[in-house]
Amino acid sequence: MPVNVLFAAGEALWSDYRAVLPAALAEAGIDARVSEGAQDPAAVDYIIFAPGGTITDFSPYVRAKAVLNLWAGVEKLVGNPTLTQPLCRMVNSELTEGMVEYVTGHVLRHHLGMDAHILGQDGVWRNTVLPPLARERRVAMLGLGELGGAAARALAALNFRVAGWSRSPRQIEGIASASGEAGLAGVLADADFVVLLLPLTPETENLIDARRLSAMKRGVVILNPGRGALIDDAALLAALDAGHVAHATLDVFRTEPLPPDHPFWAHPRVTVTPHVAADTRTASAARAIAENIRRGEAGEPLLHLVDRTRAY
Repeated sequence: MPVNVLFAAGEALWSDYRAVLPAALAEAGIDARVSEGAQDPAAVDYIIFAPGGTITDFSPYVRAKAVLNLWAGVEKLVGNPTLTQPLCRMVNSELTEGMVEYVTGHVLRHHLGMDAHILGQDGVWRNTVLPPLARERRVAMLGLGELGGAAARALAALNFRVAGWSRSPRQIEGIASASGEAGLAGVLADADFVVLLLPLTPETENLIDARRLSAMKRGVVILNPGRGALIDDAALLAALDAGHVAHATLDVFRTEPLPPDHPFWAHPRVTVTPHVAADTRTASAARAIAENIRRGEAGEPLLHLVDRTRAY
């Protein structure tokens, strides 16, 4: 009997997945019937979802073995009281690769002072001061999960002095790590670059506020490809205007798309990128979904199961 898979991530995404998802399921050896839109809720075995999808009430889906999110972030789902089915977040190698490339690229951009040459070509030959070597720079990686851990290892491989922070203690070979309030203060105080790759939870919302910004060294560069609400926008703008923060490269925002009149767009020390650091790539995401459905049908533990108490 075929496995009934409901694609409830929205019509726009369905056009991207309608061919690759059945192919990935077939490749995984799963006899599946995949449909988008209306289905008898009692007949659905798995729900593929994304924020803004077509379901707000999950309670009629009494047979569903899991809700499989197409995004890494699940903060918009964990608070839904009707969602009692197991919830899995999206993790796949290509998403991780994309994030590592984004983080290392922008850290190197600011480390080497590339903007002065790329944006300032005016026909004048200037002998500028050489930047420090990577081993003389400190990077604070806030978040040491799948994405943060991979980015931390990549920067350490380039000789940056990386210190990581997470809500609960984590150990990554070659990376100094800390947790707790005192650990966060220590990691931030020494950093030349602060990279935010934390999940958004009630504990991490506005984590980078005026108090923590003022505790950072003058001239710090902030990169946020994690979640927009990790930073207090007004406090960041004030720190930029004061020259305390040298630059902020931001890929995620409280409202997306970022409104045209938002002050981030026009600020000379802010780089806005349109949530491209680690976008879900269709083919690899389909394979990740298929593997979790295969595991569910085989009675094996699901991958990347969300801990509701932690909200990620």
